[in-house]
Amino acid sequence: MHLFTTTAGLHCYLERQGPGKEVGLVTTMGALHSGHLSLIERARRENSLVIVSIFVNPLQFAPTEDFQEYPRGLAQDQELCQQIGVDAIFAPTIDQLYGDNSMPTADKGDELTQVIPPKTMTSVLCAVSRPGFFQGVATVVVKLLNLVRPNRAYFGQKDAQQLAIIQRMVADLKLPVTIVPCPIVREKSGLACSSRNQYLTPEQKAQASLLYQGLRSAQKAFQGGLCDRINLIERVRSELAGTQDIQVEYVELVHPVTLTPLEQVEEQGLLAIAVHLGTTRLIDNILLSHRKPIVAIDGPAGAGKSTVSRLVAKELGLMYLDTGAMYRAVTWRVLKAGIDLEDEPAIAELVSKCTINLSNNQPGESGIQVWVDGEEVTQVIRSQSVTAKVSTVAALSSVRRELLKQQQRWGRQGGVVAEGRDIGTHVFPNAEVKLFLTASVQERARRRQQDLKNQGQEVSLEQLEQEIQQRDLKDSTRAVAPLRKAADAIEVQTDGMSIAEVTDSLVNIYYQQLSPDG
Repeated sequence: MHLFTTTAGLHCYLERQGPGKEVGLVTTMGALHSGHLSLIERARRENSLVIVSIFVNPLQFAPTEDFQEYPRGLAQDQELCQQIGVDAIFAPTIDQLYGDNSMPTADKGDELTQVIPPKTMTSVLCAVSRPGFFQGVATVVVKLLNLVRPNRAYFGQKDAQQLAIIQRMVADLKLPVTIVPCPIVREKSGLACSSRNQYLTPEQKAQASLLYQGLRSAQKAFQGGLCDRINLIERVRSELAGTQDIQVEYVELVHPVTLTPLEQVEEQGLLAIAVHLGTTRLIDNILLSHRKPIVAIDGPAGAGKSTVSRLVAKELGLMYLDTGAMYRAVTWRVLKAGIDLEDEPAIAELVSKCTINLSNNQPGESGIQVWVDGEEVTQVIRSQSVTAKVSTVAALSSVRRELLKQQQRWGRQGGVVAEGRDIGTHVFPNAEVKLFLTASVQERARRRQQDLKNQGQEVSLEQLEQEIQQRDLKDSTRAVAPLRKAADAIEVQTDGMSIAEVTDSLVNIYYQQLSPDG
């Protein structure tokens, strides 16, 4: 692992990596904890190269705040990064990012060119008591994104206001990076992991768990039909009333994307809280959503994912998102346009303009009806000409990126079941239910042999086992979005189980996972 303290050293390192490597960036202020490590692990799974920045940003601290006292421990952070597989740490000095100006602070913004987020997003929640804070955040994040130029940058959902502002900023400035939101990591008590937790005494840590208890109480009430702001906030405050040591700064209900205050949750609402416990300021939040959940089903080839996923979707009344049909659809469109399959730029431009629509109303085995740019193509995408070329088109990174965007647009609507090899880790990393469907090599070979026999073909079990092992190796070691079991996925071993038994098992897990106390 490399450590760079200058932009020149970092740029030299990145240039020597050569083209084609996807870069993931995790921005931190050091004092790394489990929450940071979860971001790094996610970046490690999804990129060839992982860069962690460690920079205590003075623009985020007002004169009355704890810039000098903020916990620092570069040696310990380096050790953790080494253990988890970080490729490089970028720990610049202040003058490397902000030049030779005197110490910049949140109240001296006129001395630097800064990024100014929309006022509507910096007039609520934490911004009320911390003026200039998010301007400092936006400025340093833009600088780091421009210096590292990552494909993806990872941010925790605990800092929900920061995340929403960064997403808006990247969209407005059209920065060529994907912002990846990552779930809150919590201690056993429910307390959200934070660098500032180390300021808390054991007694204060026990009291701080009331924040999450209050949010969960409101979430359960929401799941029971309570949607209005006043009553949801009161649920949180009533949990905090048990101790006088917690001083509430705010409890608010806002839209999770725009941060606009809400009186009622129509589709989604972010219930956010900030308190002071002793000298420590703590924040937390929880998402309230009427959107139906996403079910992500991953697993190796031959595990029966497609058949089971269709049945699970039907049983739960959800949409089966046939990602395979989407790749077939764009392949058909490329062939129709007569584009050379080696002309990736032309293919990328065409696919970026395609609109694919799916419906679960088609009778028959597939159950999926497919349109491309308004033209119904359900049957033609199953033709031999498309089948012969779909692997070539699907292997193009530009095609995968464009279809990923379309798949994630479906996901924002919710209520989908999707299966593949990277659904829970790459396509829908925030899916409410993640399943990893697998079976032994021997079981998968036996099933494949039976399928071939039904088609009048005879293949030995030994040959099929070798082919499956080779496929597993290829899928798990590919450079982009390899086959991985998501850390929060439930594994289902299907040896000896019928399709109906597997389906029932997954449906039961779904209801268990989504129960209020699940």
